[in-house]
Amino acid sequence: MHTADVLIVGGGIVGLATGLALADRVVVMVVEAEEHVGQHQTGHNSGVIHSGLYYKPGSAKARTCVEGRELLYRFCEAHGIPHERCGKLVVATHPGELPALAELQRRGTANGLHGLRWLTPEQMREIEPHVAGIAALRVTETGIVNYKTVSQVYAQQIHARGGSVHVHRRFLHGRRVATGIEAETTTGPIQAKLLVNCAGLQSDRVARQCGVEPGVRIVPFRGEYFQLKPHATHLCRHLIYPVPDPRLPFLGVHFTRMIEGGVECGPNAVLAFSREGYRFRDVRLRDVCDYLTYPGFWKMSWKFWPAGLAEMYRSLSRRAFWRSLRKLIPEVSFHDLTPASAGVRAQAVAPDGHLVDDFFIKQTERMIHVLNAPSPAATASLAIGRYIAEIALQQLN
Repeated sequence: MHTADVLIVGGGIVGLATGLALADRVVVMVVEAEEHVGQHQTGHNSGVIHSGLYYKPGSAKARTCVEGRELLYRFCEAHGIPHERCGKLVVATHPGELPALAELQRRGTANGLHGLRWLTPEQMREIEPHVAGIAALRVTETGIVNYKTVSQVYAQQIHARGGSVHVHRRFLHGRRVATGIEAETTTGPIQAKLLVNCAGLQSDRVARQCGVEPGVRIVPFRGEYFQLKPHATHLCRHLIYPVPDPRLPFLGVHFTRMIEGGVECGPNAVLAFSREGYRFRDVRLRDVCDYLTYPGFWKMSWKFWPAGLAEMYRSLSRRAFWRSLRKLIPEVSFHDLTPASAGVRAQAVAPDGHLVDDFFIKQTERMIHVLNAPSPAATASLAIGRYIAEIALQQLN
């Protein structure tokens, strides 16, 4: 039987950051079901280093994003990970969006952003010559990186500090014993003093496999992307975002320059038929039944059905997707777009249909369950990891 002080279930960026924060002080073991770390939400991330602009001041999202952003920039610099603090524009395209843009400026200022600047149409086109709009916020703290690369370096650093990361090792169930936790995996049992559940898309199931009722259900949403063809990438120099709908947890279709080159466009946000369903045809009946039999799903659907139908229409119609992009860059041609990879977001939904917006961590005896870690979790990973590590050390003591 393998032993560790802390067993972390899930080798995504949050689980690895937590292991990294603990590895200097206790014996850490990370188990990951897939063949590589960061294979799901982390590996399908858009690669944006978020500034902290959008989040309610004082929320866990706001605090960890601002702290984690700077920690991440320093980590990338120290370990030679390609990254760029390129900045972005948040663009209002009609007068009705100006109050929401002003609210973003207020939130960003309250969250400690120093690079915010309100731009006129002429000023925004000095930065992005092809953008259209009536006003914009310039956000200089935003950047880009490849989070799969970041995760791989996190894993290397855990090993360097005496911990271990085991891939292709699926967690099956766990139970409390006199010495802490005994967990069963596909390659044998593990005994630990403490278990930390960072299983992302499977986090609610892992909680139940440990005898803990999570209080939420994970509903998967697929984010579908296109890319600009190489001849059209000059249309976007940095990152260009719309003013988001404050009623929804998604930021809207936007343009993102990637650290490896090229420009990604999207995403749509549509219901996925599998928790790892990156294509429309990926269907897993267990996952579909899981949310169709959950009352909170139907309450959520009743609240957001107009937005859901709009997203589905844009998913089925490339021209509808293209028209959304043209609101920001009118010169984008329908033929400039080519399909790109998709991602799946683990959205925790409460029994009353409420979309859990902030981080949600549930503590029980000898266990910590991270049940909602939405964007900006990748940006904030080092700060979140430190926070979870402090909780873990308190439990161990």
